[in-house]
Amino acid sequence: MRNLITGKCRLLILLAGLLCLLCGCAVREEKTQKVKDLSYTIVDEEDIPQALLDTIEEKKAAECKLTYETDDALYVVHGYGEQETGGYSIAVKEFYLTGNAVCIDTELIGPAGNEHPAKSPSFPYIVLKTERQNKNVIFE
Repeated sequence: MRNLITGKCRLLILLAGLLCLLCGCAVREEKTQKVKDLSYTIVDEEDIPQALLDTIEEKKAAECKLTYETDDALYVVHGYGEQETGGYSIAVKEFYLTGNAVCIDTELIGPAGNEHPAKSPSFPYIVLKTERQNKNVIFE
């Protein structure tokens, strides 16, 4: 009789523990639905803030994803690291606002087949400037 009660108590404790674990798990729904496309300008090198330009120079050898804020602007940088040749360009596929973030999707485009790019390495990157959003940036 005592073993039966002890077994039931163990089973009850095990079930209570399992129930607590299951209640602790929750699905968090991200607010990744597009609210609106963001307007932006592609910033020429001479117009990049010096502090940001220095950071890009330090990190350009490897892929880098950076953000930089001023009082009224957000700069978003995507660098693709060292490439064997020149002739690369970068396309902005999407740049939009969600409920909790700014999302950016870019694509590195290689030299066209009929181009004769420079044989020296290049470090392609793009800098976008938009209105400051006070949100995290997600690079897709």
